[in-house]
Amino acid sequence: MATTAQITLTSDIIPNFGSYTKTMTLTKAGTTNDLTETTGYSRRKLASTTKVDLVTMANELVEPLDNTAAKIYIRNVGNTAGVLDKSVGVKVIINSIDIGVLYGGDWLMMPVTVVDGEDIEVKPQTDDVVILEYAMFYEEG
Repeated sequence: MATTAQITLTSDIIPNFGSYTKTMTLTKAGTTNDLTETTGYSRRKLASTTKVDLVTMANELVEPLDNTAAKIYIRNVGNTAGVLDKSVGVKVIINSIDIGVLYGGDWLMMPVTVVDGEDIEVKPQTDDVVILEYAMFYEEG
């Protein structure tokens, strides 16, 4: 069974833009075969500015195949009451490189290499409680 991702963009600040919708099937590198492995859907509660591993590549129960078509989804779902506070950001870091900051309600989906040591880390910008939901899809090694 295929896993797909869809994005719809609409904007009133880009002249004559209207909207844009694209769907992508998550496939293995260089093929049209579906990705079949996942870390599963998880949530992580954070309440300090300490950097933590969200996904530790070397610790995955099923070893992902390095340098393949893995994808990570991460969303800042707000605090324990579901309040989306746009002032509470969480920095996403991969291999010591800052990817960006997810504020309340923000999300990302991007390719990752899943090489051991290139963990997906997160670092809240405040001590406020924030919950992240996440899932990784990958090729089994």
